Amino acid sequence: MYIPSFNRIDDDDEIRRFVAAARSAEFVTVDPDGTPVATLLPIMWDGNVVVAHMARANPQWKTITDGSPALLICSGAEAYISPSWYAAKAEHGRVVPTWNYSAVHLTGTVRVHEDRDWLRDVVTRLTGVHEDGRSEPWQPSDAPEKYIDGQLGGIIGLEIAVARVEGKAKLSQNRSADDRRGVVAALFDEDRYEAAEVAAAMERNL
Repeated sequence: MYIPSFNRIDDDDEIRRFVAAARSAEFVTVDPDGTPVATLLPIMWDGNVVVAHMARANPQWKTITDGSPALLICSGAEAYISPSWYAAKAEHGRVVPTWNYSAVHLTGTVRVHEDRDWLRDVVTRLTGVHEDGRSEPWQPSDAPEKYIDGQLGGIIGLEIAVARVEGKAKLSQNRSADDRRGVVAALFDEDRYEAAEVAAAMERNL
């Protein structure tokens, strides 16, 4: 991932919080013929390993051999940035549009799991993460055992050993404080998906 120095996220704890909040990632591999393939998956990152699962009917996993390279793309809030929001527009007009966003890329090697006990453990842990905080959290044991066993037969597990971590927050850090304040105010006033989240992230960095 291209990351200018002022956009780089270096803090490991911050990166892990970002991934935990994203809760999912685009799982990218390359088919033997060189075609890239991606599937959005809920993930859990523990230590240096990310675990996930996908539908057995998904052909992507059938082209994966143990040790194949894989990329996980975790995305945060994003928004279009109009040059009209910059104070610099009134000063000299030398401004252009851009796009603000945050993302984490986890690169490593993948291993496929079909063992039912492994799958049950991962599904239980993933469910626990996403049900946490609910008044009546659901867990696999709430469903009939035979039903769950059948559902496990319809998925395969993925274990990604993470070798490289890259974090990027492109939040107008290369603009003046006045330009950034103008963007924050405009984004908070936008009625567009994720605009307020980008504004809040920028405001924290002002």
